[in-house]
Amino acid sequence: MRKIKAAAVQMRCDVSREVNLRRAEEMVRAAAAQGAQLVLLPELWERPYFCQERRYEYYQYAQPLAENPAVQMGRRLAKELQIVLPISFFERDVNQLYNSIACIDAGGEVLGVYRKTHIPDDHFYQEKFYFKPGDTGFKVFATRYGQIGIGICWDQWFSETARCLALNGAELLLYPTAIGSEPILGTDSMPHWRRVMQGHSAANLVPVIAANRIGLERVEPCEANGGQRSALEFYGSSFMTDGTGALVQDAGRDSEEILLAEYDLDALAEDRLSWGLFRDRRPECYQAIVK
Repeated sequence: MRKIKAAAVQMRCDVSREVNLRRAEEMVRAAAAQGAQLVLLPELWERPYFCQERRYEYYQYAQPLAENPAVQMGRRLAKELQIVLPISFFERDVNQLYNSIACIDAGGEVLGVYRKTHIPDDHFYQEKFYFKPGDTGFKVFATRYGQIGIGICWDQWFSETARCLALNGAELLLYPTAIGSEPILGTDSMPHWRRVMQGHSAANLVPVIAANRIGLERVEPCEANGGQRSALEFYGSSFMTDGTGALVQDAGRDSEEILLAEYDLDALAEDRLSWGLFRDRRPECYQAIVK
């Protein structure tokens, strides 16, 4: 049987990039010490969630894959600890900027990059100001320990993301995330956020792992942001499901935590065959969803 022990890291993001790099390394090492072979960190964890405001100087945060310190750290740790370590980073590719994941295999080699497909544009989630929609398509990475599919935050709300990854052979679905309060809508989106991903897991019979940040992040008015004042309270609540979408591990809203769960990938594959969901699909009948 092929088994994998996976971890989701829930962390607070400091204004200091160096503090975040150090904290992430400490938590990755702690997860590996508990037997994790795959460790998922949150979305854009190197910095506070800068997309809360529009500032041209933040374009300078973007770096090419080979130059990004978080990716360099990930390669070093993956090689030393023999773990799979996807790293979220703000990518620059010549004149294009992307919200990306570098999938680093156990051994430290970069298997490839996934660029976020769905880019949100809300009052304080102003990602279209920074990121071009991804051009990689939905990617599944053949790691040492199994086939993993990765979506990034807003991707997780779209059933098409999960289904495409499952059709491409994903044995685990990973969603690094930065989500919290909705000051304008005045709603707590956390239960909805969880349910939509649990549904993706259940519909595809593939476990989901979601890693979110925590903490209050404030924006103070200045000339560069047009006098904006705002705050987002990131609500954590990271979680891991089984192959039917049931929660097997879940974190609180305001504490740094490491979640761990073990998955039998061969048993999950047998379940997908036994249920017949992929056998009985009728793609020719689904044209309306791509119009």
